[in-house]
Amino acid sequence: MDHGRVIPRHELSDAEWEFVRPLLPAALWGRKRLDDRTVLNGIVRKFRTGTAWRDVPERYGPWATLDTRFRRWALDGTFERMLQAA
Repeated sequence: MDHGRVIPRHELSDAEWEFVRPLLPAALWGRKRLDDRTVLNGIVRKFRTGTAWRDVPERYGPWATLDTRFRRWALDGTFERMLQAA
């Protein structure tokens, strides 16, 4: 039993993050972007709770960033790779 850091209910555990991290595309250009783990936790929160993008708590970043990253990862096959690796 792990008695370390408490993971919020709708966020990825450290083990889950280590599993999906290598499957995420690298940032290739532009300015520094919002941390992938934060964004992925926001996306997970949105779908686990059924809330609208605009209602995802601000601690996950701007809702438009979450939506954009979700659509980009859906189009480039990131989520499909995650499902196949599971």
